[in-house]
Amino acid sequence: MGDWQLIDRNERDLLGEGLCWSARENAVYWTDILAPAINRLDLASKKVQRWAVSEPVGWLVEREKGGFVAGLQSGFSRVTFDPFAIEHVADPEPDLPNNRMNDGKADASGFIWCGTMDFDCEGETGSLYRLAPDFSWSRIDSGYGVTNGPAFSPCGNWLYHTDTVRKIIYRFARTPEGARDREVFIRFGEGDGAPDGMTVDNEGFLWVAHWGASRISRFDADGKLQRSIGLPAKQITNITFAGTELDRMFVTSAAQDLPDSRYDGALFEVDCGGVKGLPTGLFGG
Repeated sequence: MGDWQLIDRNERDLLGEGLCWSARENAVYWTDILAPAINRLDLASKKVQRWAVSEPVGWLVEREKGGFVAGLQSGFSRVTFDPFAIEHVADPEPDLPNNRMNDGKADASGFIWCGTMDFDCEGETGSLYRLAPDFSWSRIDSGYGVTNGPAFSPCGNWLYHTDTVRKIIYRFARTPEGARDREVFIRFGEGDGAPDGMTVDNEGFLWVAHWGASRISRFDADGKLQRSIGLPAKQITNITFAGTELDRMFVTSAAQDLPDSRYDGALFEVDCGGVKGLPTGLFGG
């Protein structure tokens, strides 16, 4: 194939997000925050399934013991698909009813890292959280317009997390208690759009989705641009590696506030030139 191919399906996502590769199921999951819905692509059959959800859903993370955890507007929930059921667990922000979850994933130690934001993108009410395997949570950082990412270095020493409104990707030093010493890692410039979802490959390079700039980019461990891959959708939102060799890359996009298009809101498979990803983190709870 060329640099990308379109995944054939009937629906387009208003706001595709929350990509999650399940090696156990040989499937890629992702969310449509605004539909709201959860999608699943079976890599063997190429069949796409879609489940309607009753409230905005930002991310989905697989559990070690089976099933999933999702980040909804109401907070953390357990999710199963056979049968499909959602069980509310906890709301970290009962005092902010207009906030919702936006993006999240599990690290190699079984903790989920995720962020919140104001539903209408008004104000800096978003925070970064860490959810422990016992379902207790802690606020790591706050004051975000739109939280995005997160991603983790292969060595586990670094956490990458984004404020899309500020067009900044931050780097934190990981600690047993969470993360500290936030610093600016990458600042997007004119024409770059805004940084959205991210993932790290097995060589330690950070892959970033460009919201509003029709591409994904690969940055080295010093934050220097290494390469970019153009895509036909304007609002690129998230990236994951998938497949048995973790050498297949899938990318989501959004159709929100755009005219009808074949590409905006589509799911793409991207030729990343033989680069491989890291194993998906599973939630320990």
